[in-house]
Amino acid sequence: MTFFHDAHNHLQDERLASELEKILRELPGRCVVNGTREKDWPWVEALAKRCDQIIPAFGLHPWFIKERSQSWFDTLRRLLDANSSACVGEIGLDRWMENPDLADQERVFVQQLELAAERNVAASIHCLKAWGPLEETLRKSRRPGRGFLIHSYGGSAEMVPVFAKMGGYFSISGYFAHARKAAQRKVFKQIPIDRLLVETDAPDMAPPAELTNRPADIAAIYGFAAGVREIPLEAFAAQIERNFRTLFS
Repeated sequence: MTFFHDAHNHLQDERLASELEKILRELPGRCVVNGTREKDWPWVEALAKRCDQIIPAFGLHPWFIKERSQSWFDTLRRLLDANSSACVGEIGLDRWMENPDLADQERVFVQQLELAAERNVAASIHCLKAWGPLEETLRKSRRPGRGFLIHSYGGSAEMVPVFAKMGGYFSISGYFAHARKAAQRKVFKQIPIDRLLVETDAPDMAPPAELTNRPADIAAIYGFAAGVREIPLEAFAAQIERNFRTLFS
């Protein structure tokens, strides 16, 4: 049986509330559900308790670090301790957002990255317009031995071996099927096949009309990604399953 695993999504998002029951019934494999701020961490935990196909991830996204409470880190540590399959995410750096405080982002990012390293659990990383700072921060910080995911990778081909050497995995979503993303598809052709994963990022990163970013339809995203790599779908899915288990099991 072929499984189609979703390496990064946000099923706790209120935009999915009306269809959540259907989504959970139709999951075609395992999926990593990423929290982004303190107020949604309990929802992520609850989803993982309801559905054993869900791997919970708890993290403070750079867009929401200004909302954090004084006890955020203690809460994060407690959630990781209480959920044996949990990983850290979504965390990262972002210079695309309005008025970014990169120094504060780096402090919060490093704290969470080191927490993942302490427990040797995967970290799911967001990066926009901050590839140099991300490389520098990863290089000087403790990193989980099992590796980390740069989700919806939008960096250059030249940075792929740099991040891979540090333990990086890279995910592709249906968003990159847009005609305007041809250059990034060329980058995905150069990612080592044992470091590639597939995601929906539901409900964000909407793909072209012929695809959806709903987990039940991720097989079509696998088909798109297999086409990018010019690999038969069955062989591609088997390799992605091995990659998924290596990083998240």
